[in-house]
Amino acid sequence: MSQRYYTLAEGCPFASSSTAVLMRNNRGGGLGLLQDIQLIETLAHFSRERIPERVVHAKAVGAYGELADCSDITSASFLNEAGKKTPVLLRVSTVGPEAGSADTARDVHGWAMKLYTDEGNLDWVFNNTPVFFIRDPIKFPSMNRSHKRHPQTHLPDVNMLNYILLYPELTKHYSFHVGNPEGIHELLHLFSSRGTPQSIRHLNAYSGHTYKFTKEDGSFKYVKIHIKTQQEVKNFTREQATKMAGENPDFLIQDMFEAIERKEYPVWNVYVQIMDPSEAEAYRWNIFDMTKVWSHKEFPLRQIGKLTMNRNPSNYFTDIEQAAFSPSTMVPGFAASADPVLQARLFAYPDAARYRLGVNYQQLPTNAAKVPVYCPFERDGNMRFDDNYGADPNYVNSCLQPTRFYPDVKNIKPSSVSLHTEHEQWTGEVTAFTSHITDDDFVQPAELWKVLGRQPGEQDMLVGNLAASIKGVKSSTLRNSVYALFARVNKDLGARVQKATEEAIKQ
Repeated sequence: MSQRYYTLAEGCPFASSSTAVLMRNNRGGGLGLLQDIQLIETLAHFSRERIPERVVHAKAVGAYGELADCSDITSASFLNEAGKKTPVLLRVSTVGPEAGSADTARDVHGWAMKLYTDEGNLDWVFNNTPVFFIRDPIKFPSMNRSHKRHPQTHLPDVNMLNYILLYPELTKHYSFHVGNPEGIHELLHLFSSRGTPQSIRHLNAYSGHTYKFTKEDGSFKYVKIHIKTQQEVKNFTREQATKMAGENPDFLIQDMFEAIERKEYPVWNVYVQIMDPSEAEAYRWNIFDMTKVWSHKEFPLRQIGKLTMNRNPSNYFTDIEQAAFSPSTMVPGFAASADPVLQARLFAYPDAARYRLGVNYQQLPTNAAKVPVYCPFERDGNMRFDDNYGADPNYVNSCLQPTRFYPDVKNIKPSSVSLHTEHEQWTGEVTAFTSHITDDDFVQPAELWKVLGRQPGEQDMLVGNLAASIKGVKSSTLRNSVYALFARVNKDLGARVQKATEEAIKQ
């Protein structure tokens, strides 16, 4: 075993575990390719690791509502008429824990919305933080594997065995971040009070990824989406969240349900930051890197709508647990960017739904579009719920039964429906790519540390939360690497985390 080397599942050697095959250039973005065997195999296997509950995002709050439009910057039908209302299904979840876990545990919260528009469904799959852990698609499947189910897998070193078996979560957690320091920005969010929201009603959400708003003539703008609560952001302290976890592990679910029952409907304003393609080419930050944010001074928030949640699910399993969300579910006027992680998610999310719910999951009432569907390529399969397109050919544009297309029906240009824009040429050529850590990766986390310093007690709370977590790491070598990681953000932060952690270990 001393000569063991990394391979794919069939034993084929692979030169690196951290590359993704993209069509890109040095601008930072990239379009994912199906020939990326390692990525596709990793994602497809990950989606099939466990059943029946969701592999990630198992515990969730769910509700119905509507999005009211007030925008004119895209041709998307649901945003093309002031005051137009679109039905919405919302599912807000923790990421790592199981379905029976406490929903107040410190974790990133996934924000999934299904908008039932008059041009088909649009899914927004966001998070409650403006950044996320990683920027390379090959890295993100392993982030969400729960140690509780597989406590002895993925051991990086036999000499680490003793403390890994005792403290698998903390060891793997900090070992990952020391090896992937671009996630430090998200760690600061997660271990501040923002990591323990007091209520979903008092929570913000962010696209993280860069998307595109397109118009009929093929022009477009890059956008990041922000969903901001009107109820004021409120968070638990670490102690309050832990106490509530013991008293009521379903607290966030109950809070939302009872508020809607009281007709205290929570409301969020929906904003976008807008960037012209020419600005993207010259911007300091890689706009396709989801560990980075855009300056609000340079790209101010512009409101495009208002979200109101006003109806509880009638059956939690039918409405919420059978719901499937994917960033690949897009309507005309809304398109994906060359964000490499987004490109990977375009495949991974619907693939997970096909495995978890079945190949015809889009026909389940909670997932079904509110407009007519005609997709004769996709028929048969387990649990077919409709007439299976009857005697129609199982292909499109038969000479005996010609197929009409949306641009012909609506008398519009094909570019109005396309999910692609000419700016994809900016991404360049096919290459095996991996990112590298630079000092720039710590600039925005350092700014966040300063922001927390302007809020009384927030820096102390962050240091305390980190120390309470890091003290469980038994390897002094790994702990020192963690301290060094935070010191790259701010020397005082690193020193304070080290002091607080080592004092806590001595107690």
